[in-house]
Amino acid sequence: MKKVICCILALFLAAAPCFAEGAQETAQTQIPLIGQVAPAFTAETTQGTINFPDDFKGSWVILFSHPADFTPVCTTEFMTFATMKPEFEALNCKLVGLSIDSIYSHIAWLRTIQEKIKYKGMENVKVDFPLIADIKMEVAKKYGMLQASASDTKAVRAVFFIDPESKIRAIIYYPLSNGRNFQEIKRLLIAMQTSDAEKVATPADWQPGDDVIVPPPGSCGTAKDRVDNAEKEGYKCLDWFICFKSLKAKE
Repeated sequence: MKKVICCILALFLAAAPCFAEGAQETAQTQIPLIGQVAPAFTAETTQGTINFPDDFKGSWVILFSHPADFTPVCTTEFMTFATMKPEFEALNCKLVGLSIDSIYSHIAWLRTIQEKIKYKGMENVKVDFPLIADIKMEVAKKYGMLQASASDTKAVRAVFFIDPESKIRAIIYYPLSNGRNFQEIKRLLIAMQTSDAEKVATPADWQPGDDVIVPPPGSCGTAKDRVDNAEKEGYKCLDWFICFKSLKAKE
């Protein structure tokens, strides 16, 4: 009996490193949650070395991944993001891309985009925001961008919105086969900035310039006062718990 127990114990101890490695892998590939501080990393990019998120504190950041260089959907996405870069900069937002490719592949692909590709009126497009080289998949795993059910070697189309305090505020994931809606990415950024600045919420299908939702009242007395004084306060109340107000559009 003792020999059997010893054999089982020996097998368990031999397998322990594998279990630990598997647990570590699971932790590494877990998607960060909204409200958490963005996982930190240092990486080489097409714009030099970056220390993330420290180098970007004080600005919003859109960190996004794409499956691979020299692929058609990714090419259209990078051209769109690069063309819209001034619009995001005007919103105090910086762009950072990533794929599981080398820095040399990135450079060659971005040069091809600038020199040869024309798409929807866009041409001579220079991509001058950082594109992370992530051959070892270290960053992709930290952000849950690598999903085995989709591909073992390509990152899905993830979008992380990170605020000036380096906290993750929103996450959008797209499959490998479908390009992102960049107007929606911009709309969501403006919506979150509006909510922060005005202490309001935004309703379904909200667009900049639409009415926003004021926080619901916290007591019966406040609820009654809000409805009774809605016109004076500039609110439009559908009921005591759902009131709107107008804001100047943020371009």
